[in-house]
Amino acid sequence: MSIASAPQEVLRKLEWRVRHVADSSLGGEYRTAFRGRGREFDQVVRYEWGDDIRDIDWNVTARLGEPYRKKFVEERELTLVLLLEDSYALQFGSGERTKREVLFELASLFALVSARSRDRVGFWHATPGEQEAYRPVRGRSTVVQTAARLLSRPQPTFGRGGDVEIDWKHFRHVFPRHSVVVWLGDFGPKPAPEDWLALRRRYQMVGVRVDDPWERELPDLGEISAIDPLDGEVVPFDTGSKANRAAHARWGAERDRRFAELFPARSDRLVVESGEDVLRALVRFFRGRKQRAAVGR
Repeated sequence: MSIASAPQEVLRKLEWRVRHVADSSLGGEYRTAFRGRGREFDQVVRYEWGDDIRDIDWNVTARLGEPYRKKFVEERELTLVLLLEDSYALQFGSGERTKREVLFELASLFALVSARSRDRVGFWHATPGEQEAYRPVRGRSTVVQTAARLLSRPQPTFGRGGDVEIDWKHFRHVFPRHSVVVWLGDFGPKPAPEDWLALRRRYQMVGVRVDDPWERELPDLGEISAIDPLDGEVVPFDTGSKANRAAHARWGAERDRRFAELFPARSDRLVVESGEDVLRALVRFFRGRKQRAAVGR
């Protein structure tokens, strides 16, 4: 059963899994994973031995001639934004499920864990030529209803429009500072957004990607038929060609490099295999971020 065909029913089944894992092994790891530096500025105070040097206010320090740091207070609630970059590439799948289906399940799990933690959850759905925002909401039933609306949206039709272009200017108007933005997409080898550094200062940015086995290693199946997603045309592709296999390897290496440039810290990026248990992958991700937060303190 796909999420798009019966979103409410699939969400209920996923919620039971989330509830079991949260009670048995996940515990407070989700909240710790995202609470690290999602804080509001309070005041500037004199730096003391043992304080985090990353909080030093260098302007005040230079003016007063002794070290001062910024003091923060924890936000009372967390806002999680799920940014789904619904490109044509997500419709590929060499196994039982497409990358899009796996990615939407991941988005659902993020939303359900956040709702269980009583946080606000917002969505941004970007397709070729279209953007739709779902402002942050609170409460389990409201989050589930909003998620169901999003997950029932049809996949983009091949040949209509170009690549996905996210309207970051509008995005900043919709979602507040210090939100955790989980960007789920294909992350092909393309340049970072022009204002990426400013966005990373404004939000906690996390990247989530789904990889198909054929993307890691191109199988030697001879000539196969493939769809050019931009114009919808069926074209022949020789998987055994040395030139094609070399080009595929270069594409994969460049894709990984670009993804790491967007999210330099390993704990800020999650790569899930299309055949993997996505809930286990999510638990592993939360634990990794929790360990990083503990080291940062």
